[in-house]
Parts: sequence; structure tokens; C-alpha cells
Amino acid sequence: MNKKIWSAALLAAVMLLGTACGDKPGAAPAPTEDNNQEPAVTTPAEPSEEPETPADSETPDSSNGAGGGDSTAGGGGSSQTDSPDNSASPDNTAVEPEEKTETIKVYYTDPDAMELLEGSADIQYEDEKSKLEAAFKALQTSDSDEQYPLWQNIELLSLTFEDGALTLDLHIPDTANMGSGVEAFAMDALKQTYFQFDEVQSIQLLVDGSQVESLMGHVSLNNPETR
Repeated sequence: MNKKIWSAALLAAVMLLGTACGDKPGAAPAPTEDNNQEPAVTTPAEPSEEPETPADSETPDSSNGAGGGDSTAGGGGSSQTDSPDNSASPDNTAVEPEEKTETIKVYYTDPDAMELLEGSADIQYEDEKSKLEAAFKALQTSDSDEQYPLWQNIELLSLTFEDGALTLDLHIPDTANMGSGVEAFAMDALKQTYFQFDEVQSIQLLVDGSQVESLMGHVSLNNPETR
């Protein structure tokens, strides 16, 4: 009797449990995978490497870079050209003075210093000053044994010429001292040689930069000597 009651109760419980299970909403279906969609593959990131700069590379000059105003590049860079050297231009070439040759009179004495003799000499010069310097050198030399140069032992320190006035600064060594007659011939030789040039109006003689009354103590100077 008791077994029947427990069997009936167990059957009722099973039926009640089945009814409850039939009313429970069904579970959501599991998502299906799209067979056409390939699964995403994650590629591990490679470590970034900075480009190695060559040791011998040189940084380009910004003054020659693109857009940097390169004087030779077109498109905005102003071109600059060097100014021509005027000194190299044929029109601006310095013209050297032309050397001239002239035969002049030069005065000497005879070997015995008895008289004044007229000789000649060819001189080369470029301007008025060099012409007068060449005349003094002609007084110091002679190509003839019969014509003695009275000024051969006297040194010309400097020569200036301005407005017709010629100034000669001389150095007279002891070996150049002359007697009174020879000194007079020397002064005449100097004046006649220089006064043949029309532009020479006076001659001022100095000795070692100073004005003197006489060259060697025998003949007085006029300071200056004039025509």
C-alpha cells in the first residue's frame, strides 16, 4: 500500500517537473561562424629600426638646397654675376709711358783741364724728371778719351723739378775735390748742359740736403743759378 502511494507521488512529481521544463524558454542558439570569413591573423609587429646614417655623409649646404635661393637654380633664386674687373678691360688698361730717345749736348773738359769742350750723348727717358736725371748721368761719363767728365765722382742723391725750377741734392766725397779752375769748368758744364732745355729756368744746388755758398770752396753759388 505504501509503495503504491510513493509510486503515485513520484509519478506526479515527474509529470510536474516535465511540465515545468516544457514551459522554459529555449536557450539562444549558439552563434554560427561565417564559413566565408577568414579568421583575422595578427602579425606580430617588427621592432622599428632607425636608418643608419653613413659616417662619411655630409650635410648639404643649405645655401645650395632646393628652395634655398640657389643663385644658379631657376624658379625664384636671384642670379648674381660677378662684376667685370675693369682693370682687365682693354679700355681701362694702364698705359705705360713710352720711352723716348734724344741726343743732347753734354759739356766736359780736356784731360789737362785747360778748356770746356762740347760733346753729345744719347739719353733714354719716359718723363721730364727722368730726362733731367739722364742728363746728369751723361755728365758723369764720356765715350771719348779726349773729353773728361767733371762730375764723375759726385753723387746725385735726389732731383726735383717744378715750375721750371730744378733742384739737385748732391753728395761730394773728398776724392771729388777740385782746384778753383776745374770747379769753375764743372759749374759751367752743369749750367750749359741743363740750360739747353727751355723748360729749365733755374738750378738750385744742395749738398747733403743743405744749401751751401760753394761746392768745394772755390766758386761761389748764386742759389739758385739762373740763365
